[in-house]
Amino acid sequence: MAIYEKFIAKPREAFTSLEDVRKNLGLHWDEDFNFAYDVIDVLGTEKPDKLAMVWVSAQGEEKYFTFKDIMTESSRAANYLYSLGIRKGDPVMLVLKRSYWFWFVLLGLHKIGAVAIQSTDMLMPRDYIYRCNSAEIKAVIITGDGESTAQFDKAAPECPTVRHKFVTKHKQAGEGWIDFEDGFAAASADWARPEGDEATKVGDVMMLAFSSGTTGYPKMILHDFTYPLGHLVTGVFWHRVIDGGLHFTISDTGWLKSLWGKLYGQWLGESAVFTYDFDKFDGADILQKMDKYKVTTFCVPPTMYRLILQNDLSKYDLSSLKHCCTAGEALNPQIFNEWKQCTGLEIFEGFGQTETTLCLATLYPFTKPVPGCIGLSVPGYDVRIMDADGHECEPGVTGEICILYESFEKRPRGLMQCYYKNDDSNKESFAGGYYHTGDTAFRDENGYVNYIGRNDDLIKSSGYRIGPFEVESVLLEHPSVLEVAVTGVPDPVRGFNVKATIVLKPGFEASDALVKELQNFVKTNTAPYKYPRVVEFVEKLPKTFNGKIKRVEIRQKDMQK
Repeated sequence: MAIYEKFIAKPREAFTSLEDVRKNLGLHWDEDFNFAYDVIDVLGTEKPDKLAMVWVSAQGEEKYFTFKDIMTESSRAANYLYSLGIRKGDPVMLVLKRSYWFWFVLLGLHKIGAVAIQSTDMLMPRDYIYRCNSAEIKAVIITGDGESTAQFDKAAPECPTVRHKFVTKHKQAGEGWIDFEDGFAAASADWARPEGDEATKVGDVMMLAFSSGTTGYPKMILHDFTYPLGHLVTGVFWHRVIDGGLHFTISDTGWLKSLWGKLYGQWLGESAVFTYDFDKFDGADILQKMDKYKVTTFCVPPTMYRLILQNDLSKYDLSSLKHCCTAGEALNPQIFNEWKQCTGLEIFEGFGQTETTLCLATLYPFTKPVPGCIGLSVPGYDVRIMDADGHECEPGVTGEICILYESFEKRPRGLMQCYYKNDDSNKESFAGGYYHTGDTAFRDENGYVNYIGRNDDLIKSSGYRIGPFEVESVLLEHPSVLEVAVTGVPDPVRGFNVKATIVLKPGFEASDALVKELQNFVKTNTAPYKYPRVVEFVEKLPKTFNGKIKRVEIRQKDMQK
């Protein structure tokens, strides 16, 4: 019996259709459910030798961790942090890149009941100041790689709630830094599940995440201890992880996407996770690792599929690969077709936010992936496409992706509790019986959701509403285009013009003739009003650490011109 079966009505293979899964998944949990105890410690005790993680450094160092290792080391982390005063409810920031320390510490915090806050190592002093003061962070645990500790030290005088500064990798950091690895090594691995007031309940806050908003400071998002169960669908039904297999999601632990693909759902499905702690993404390098370590299930953003496909896939043995997924932005049909031609595998799309778990997807084998379509509502979520007046849109009509929200108690597992300390955002997002995602889409005649873009990514030009993905998809079919981001630039007549910011493939050079050719190519292959009146060629596009194109950065730069 796989451990996820303890939390649903029947095993994955017993479901016969998507409707069957929706109606009869039967997700349930005890009021004191805690992933660290009720999944990791159970696996560590009942299946101690089962592989949980393969970790590989940028220099090729390898470490293999069993579920017993994860159980033991997370208990050691809990003991060490508890000995220094970290208690239930204390916010602790983790800046640990793809280090295995992240898993030990995160699960250790779950065992204590402390609140984990994931953060990227790209934060600057002002980012640390905002986060530490907004969340009243009590301790930071920061990688010894790079300059993260130095950046935090610049912020530290303005972060009065921070009591402890921990650093990994035995780095000689500045004054006041505690060597986490030394203290961890001396701590006991014997940890008893707390009782009484120190015991956790499912409604307690487990995670605090900072959203990657397009304007203003990031919002704080609260998730409770049922959040991992929301990812049972992510890992077991969408990623379709294999019991005893090896799942590879490329994501830094600074973002909640790492929890989608490198922890909860995969370990509920008893698959090991492959963690590659690389410094810079390289498609050929990723393919080599997939070949060497025999990855069985795989998930990356569309941008990374595109970069991987720039290589000759026939040079690599990908025969172990059984299932592929993508999320983060809409998938271009050309990438879907190229990947299928090279591997024989289709790419299954999914959609969700920091505020949610997976809520729209194509779930194998119940739904067939359609290039350009995200899919259908997944079990636990009732997703509607709504217009500005609160009515459900007809097929083909663009509206906002909204999630039915009957009450706080009945909300889907995986949907956030709320935006912390932000009543205005809560009122706006939880209005009219729905959670409003701020993303736009339309349903086709078969009910499949087709993603358009963020509300603030939509381009309004001469009365037209133009989604960037529509134009990007066409441009990516041109032989000269490697990557492209489509945004709107202000125009006194049209309101906004469509702009394409393009990275060319090797062998092509920017020219006025190529601009004209690309504009005509768009006019020929989609509605002419969508063609980019402005074209800019660049060496690279701004992206998040997970490879998602940051259109907002391009827009902001253009607004300043």
